[in-house]
Amino acid sequence: MRALAVCQDELVIRTLHRVLSGVFEIEFLIESRPLARRLVDDGVAATVADPKRVDSYLRVDLTPNTCVIVEDNGRRGLKRVVSAIRDAGGSLLYVLHVGDAPQRRSQDELRSVCPELTHLDLAELLSGPLTTELGRSLTRARVQQYQRYFADADRVLILLHNEPDPDAMAAGLALRNVLRRTRTTAIIGAIQGVTRPENMRMIDLLDIQVETIKPEELAGFDRIATVDVQPHYFGGLLPRVDLVIDHHPEQPGYTAVFKDIRSDYGSTCTILTEHLRAVDVNISERTATAMLYAIKSDTLFFARQTNRVDLEAFSYLYPLADATMIRKMEGAEITLERLEHVTRALATSRLRNRVFSAFLGETSREDFIPYTADFLLQVEDVKWTMVSGIVADQFILSVRNLGYTRNAGEFVKANFGDVGNAGGHRSMAKAVVPMDRFRAKFGDMSGVGIAARIGELAEVFLRDAPVDGATARLRIPSAKA
Repeated sequence: MRALAVCQDELVIRTLHRVLSGVFEIEFLIESRPLARRLVDDGVAATVADPKRVDSYLRVDLTPNTCVIVEDNGRRGLKRVVSAIRDAGGSLLYVLHVGDAPQRRSQDELRSVCPELTHLDLAELLSGPLTTELGRSLTRARVQQYQRYFADADRVLILLHNEPDPDAMAAGLALRNVLRRTRTTAIIGAIQGVTRPENMRMIDLLDIQVETIKPEELAGFDRIATVDVQPHYFGGLLPRVDLVIDHHPEQPGYTAVFKDIRSDYGSTCTILTEHLRAVDVNISERTATAMLYAIKSDTLFFARQTNRVDLEAFSYLYPLADATMIRKMEGAEITLERLEHVTRALATSRLRNRVFSAFLGETSREDFIPYTADFLLQVEDVKWTMVSGIVADQFILSVRNLGYTRNAGEFVKANFGDVGNAGGHRSMAKAVVPMDRFRAKFGDMSGVGIAARIGELAEVFLRDAPVDGATARLRIPSAKA
């Protein structure tokens, strides 16, 4: 393909030549004879001519299929240049703004001459790659700091949240790679291990070891890092840690030597992908497969809480991962046990104003609650799901929404933050409250009543009206609902 660039700035000319010469047969039309001579000596095709004259373009054999780029450096005469190109038969016309942003009036004037005109801003074209590279440099400096800090430690613990999910486990693998550690020198552990079938499948297929850690063993490690979770989650067991990497909203109540918390990211593995790339660590197929699966899982394949960087991380990891292994890990996620909990939810459910609320009663595993909330969000006319249950004398509430209304994290903080741990993102959130505190605040109520009242609290929140503490009281049954 052929391109003609009407430029007068030598830096712009040489930049365009370097970028486009591999794809286009590019020639430059300039006014300065000395500049043209320098360019030609360096192998850059250049013609000296008046860009405001039609015959200048006829001399360089302009055709309707020639891409024409016109530099706009803020000087007058741009409209005359565009008119001359149009009169000479040019139709693929681009104006490259290299100074201040163009005024709307000047753009309209140019479009009156050439309706097909496309505007390009040099600053916008450079901003993406430039900010990415600068950001990578900052990430590199940060990662190198904690690499040095962890280097002399004999025993390192990478601690995950209870019932670790794919994002937590894959992030643990990735951090171990970043720290250049092995299984024996950096243990991936959790106080409560993995029980969910699909996560057990991931452990088996990828040979991931998640060791069960007792609270009294924490003091035996030289360095402790938490990934996909923050120390407040452990209820005072970790008042101080060495490193926190997480994509959930930042929480108070602890100190850390290093923190990298990015709540606008959809996955902790997206953060770790940036860390690995910043320090040029080779990512094995096993680690890439785990991380790709984690990003896909945590964002519901980019259906919730997704950032541009999540897509970039996915694209980077995809050719490194084993797609067949990911399909095996996904498997069939619907089990009879899960369907039983969905049926329980329907028995106590309330659907009003597109808010679906349900109470599961006592259940053996916490993961049944968020699974049911995710499952019921697929129901027609449902935009919010509020599914709660009791696990080991803890009231658990999982909140899900379609992500474009009020913030789910704000809802659980407003209603449960004063009696337990509560937080999350715009589209997903969780509250964990000891039953004695829950009853002290809300009282007792049947399972159907719990579902109904939580639904009412959600409606009040969505209307952005204050909640009357005198009317927000629930009665929680001590027995299974």
